[in-house]
Amino acid sequence: MSNTHTANHRPIPILVYHQIEAAPPKGSPFRSLYVAPEAFARQMAWLKLLGYTGLSMSALQPYLLGEKSGKVVGITFDDGYQNNLVHALPILEKKGFSSTCYAVSGLLGKTNVWDASLGIAQTPLMNESEILQWKAAGQEIGSHTHQHIDLTAVDDQTCRAEMGVGKTKLEALIKQPVDHFCYPYGRYEPRHTAIAGKLGFVTATTTVRSRCRAQMDLLQLPRVPVLRSTSLPIFWLKIATGYEDRRKK
Repeated sequence: MSNTHTANHRPIPILVYHQIEAAPPKGSPFRSLYVAPEAFARQMAWLKLLGYTGLSMSALQPYLLGEKSGKVVGITFDDGYQNNLVHALPILEKKGFSSTCYAVSGLLGKTNVWDASLGIAQTPLMNESEILQWKAAGQEIGSHTHQHIDLTAVDDQTCRAEMGVGKTKLEALIKQPVDHFCYPYGRYEPRHTAIAGKLGFVTATTTVRSRCRAQMDLLQLPRVPVLRSTSLPIFWLKIATGYEDRRKK
């Protein structure tokens, strides 16, 4: 890979979503990670109104590399929830936006089992045919490992297997390269960025909070979280100002 760092002329936010669904009852763990479909629709409408285009990681790449310039935001979804297909896809299509959904190759058609011990409600993940529907609709699939493991808790051999199998299984399914990776739980160390590079990933996203600026490592890209509590004024601040740039994790 020739380019290893960003060279964009203006800060680019990469938005991160998880579930596009009405939140579970008050007191439920990780309620913040649910964005209601109506709220998501309002956010996408705002982007369009303000002249932004929502892009997948592949479509965003020339902007990150400074080859293109314009008002763009990356749109990413972690884990591959079925509700992304049901609720987010029609809204993205209506606005002409693309996005990247990071799927867990070994759990397609199952649920977010990695969250079960925390008492988080189990929600269906897209199955193989739904992943293909997502792709056929002009959206992108990225990899989120094979089993959504904490990479920092295992040895290099296990990391290579998890990251490699996560990539090749999805490639076999969608019949095209999977160039974009997301670290599960946002946990990673320098060894993991090195593995991601060796496996041929072009970008890897983290949970470090910031917009993307020039000279950032393409395998350690920060993102801007959109949460249940994110109001439209805050949404605008996150995208158009330095609001997130000082927040880190």
